[in-house]
Amino acid sequence: MTAPDDTHPAARLLQRLTQRARAYDVRRPLLWDLLVTGFFVIAALIDATGGGWRNTAADPDVAEWLVCLLSLGLTLPLLWRRSRPLPALAVMAATTVVSNWTGAWLQAALIQFVVVFNIALRLPWRSLLRAALLVVAPMTVSVFRYPKGSWDELLVPQIWSFALVTLAGIAVRSRQDYTRALVERAQRLEIERDQQARLAAAAERARIAREMHDIIGHNLSVITGLADGGSYAAARRPERAAQALTAIADTSRQALTELRRLLDVLNTELPAAEPALTPQPALDDLDALLDGVREAGLPVTVTGTTEHATLPPGIQLAVYRIVQEALTNTLKHGGPGATATVDIARTPDAIALTVTDTGAGGAPSQDTAGRGLTGMRERTALYDGTLEAGPRPTGGWRVTARLRTPKETAL
Repeated sequence: MTAPDDTHPAARLLQRLTQRARAYDVRRPLLWDLLVTGFFVIAALIDATGGGWRNTAADPDVAEWLVCLLSLGLTLPLLWRRSRPLPALAVMAATTVVSNWTGAWLQAALIQFVVVFNIALRLPWRSLLRAALLVVAPMTVSVFRYPKGSWDELLVPQIWSFALVTLAGIAVRSRQDYTRALVERAQRLEIERDQQARLAAAAERARIAREMHDIIGHNLSVITGLADGGSYAAARRPERAAQALTAIADTSRQALTELRRLLDVLNTELPAAEPALTPQPALDDLDALLDGVREAGLPVTVTGTTEHATLPPGIQLAVYRIVQEALTNTLKHGGPGATATVDIARTPDAIALTVTDTGAGGAPSQDTAGRGLTGMRERTALYDGTLEAGPRPTGGWRVTARLRTPKETAL
């Protein structure tokens, strides 16, 4: 709900006019400078030709041509008030010296404070000292040239005017810097948000690719082993072939269920709370995994501890997937007669996993095992762990992983 706007209509109108003037200035700065300079030139010349300057002059008999020339010298430099403010102020200061020496004391000299405002707004702070000298120095000419009255009546108002205009310029400059900083911060936050979104999307794609590799790769390897065994047993032992077909059907259904669960996450058309997702595999499901591998023709034995109730679900999933991938590689590359051993050990701050086999197929090919080994390393890295995979001196293959566990889950 938007908060009501309590701004007075006149204030809103003034804000709109100010915004339009600023936008026009940004689009056509030179034309805006010409308009401002032209306004002050016309006002100064009207004062010079109309004789209004004589009301404040120390010498009303100054030639009119000189007064007009001085008026132009005090107004034309405004055209460079933003691009070259200090040179413009220097020209106006020299003109003011002549005006004060002749006794004209033109009121157009006050226009120099427009340039002072631009100096405070745009130039470094040390430039204000030079500007102060250029503004105050011409008034000392009047003090010595026309010493009547008190000297402070001439200098003090000039100093106060300079101070007030300078403070106004500093205030506007600070406001602009603050606004610019807010805009830059908002742009930087927007860029960082987009970067975080892209990184999150990339991480999610990598996670989904890893999960699909583990699910499809393992289950297809099991199905291949069961199909090979079933075709071999079909002629001699039909009942074993039937069992292999049943196992193939069960493995296929399991793979389809896991794929549906994974693809449901990608379905953005459904509300977040609607999909009924099955739980991720954990160490409780390890026995079913090993049974499927055994049915596919790979004898597997398990050693070590089976205590895992205090392990976080993420670590259990990582251990499960590492075992799954290692046994899948053995099924693919171990060759006939291979066996495998899974050893799980717990320490107060980590869980260690070793999968060895006696296969004779050698190392997995780079094309088929690149993502599998990469996925295992990524899973161990998530828990500040390490993974080593390589051939055994006596033959076969070994995968060793160590994942750190949180203190609250340690034995």
